[in-house]
Amino acid sequence: MVNTSIPTVDLSPFFNERDEDGRKKVTEIITHACSEYGFFQIVNHGVPLSLMNKALELSKTFFEYSEEEKLKSSPNDGTPLPAGYNVQPKNSADKNEYLLMFPPGSNFNVYPNDPQDFRKVMEEIFSHFTKVAFLVEIIVNDCLGLPPKFLEEYNNDRSWDFMVALRYFPATEKENNGISEHQDGNCITFVFQDKEGLEVLKNGVWIPVLPIEGSLIVNIADVIQVLSNNKFKSATHRVVRPEGTTRHSFAFFNNIEGNKWVEPLPQFTKEIGEPAKYKGFFYKDYQMLRMRNKTHPPSNPEDIIHITHYAIP
Repeated sequence: MVNTSIPTVDLSPFFNERDEDGRKKVTEIITHACSEYGFFQIVNHGVPLSLMNKALELSKTFFEYSEEEKLKSSPNDGTPLPAGYNVQPKNSADKNEYLLMFPPGSNFNVYPNDPQDFRKVMEEIFSHFTKVAFLVEIIVNDCLGLPPKFLEEYNNDRSWDFMVALRYFPATEKENNGISEHQDGNCITFVFQDKEGLEVLKNGVWIPVLPIEGSLIVNIADVIQVLSNNKFKSATHRVVRPEGTTRHSFAFFNNIEGNKWVEPLPQFTKEIGEPAKYKGFFYKDYQMLRMRNKTHPPSNPEDIIHITHYAIP
């Protein structure tokens, strides 16, 4: 029988130098979760609940504005990702609108003037996300048995991290897709949501991820899967829209710089006599292919580019 939940991990031992046993237990739980399906939740992670609630409140207010008002925050040309307000194309199977933000101070960002304090709160929660991502990266580094600070030094450019505030439209009688089944293309993703809708594929069964107040949902993404040569799984997930109401969430994407070369590490290939399961690639090339999935959705779902595009048969 499938366990119909994902593990919730208390990160407080990592804020207490003396709790070595607690840190060891957390590492064991996360190692198992990442090896099996790539998903877990964290609590006591350092992001204030009041800030999470304020960010949700402000994003809800923004998305209630008229289309004309929201379009004033449309992306500028020449950005690596469309920073600012976007709505999914009408022919897309995904039914949501979103506001994408790069790190505070980025010239790519396009913030709305209203609601009041929107930019201040978004930049503050972005900074908190960056800190918790750094901590989780350290934990994942240890879970993989990599040399200390390996991932930190490999992924040392924070300018490609980004955060997205999303609103999902209410489901209709005919369909309820919010975001189609997929894996994330970055390193590690962090999510919080105001109501259920996020589902993770676990042992062939879709498991609803129920919101726990103050928790962050964490999923391993494609870059970690490739670096670890499939030791850790890039989580397969989707969003199902609720009936009769909108759904709001935030997602933070711990990312790598576009010119980074991504390939299975020797610790998981040559050094243990295992063949590489992926050919190497520049991250920006993969991101470009994934963006095309969004801007020009293929009519045949089988033509959507996934990390399997680089898999070695």
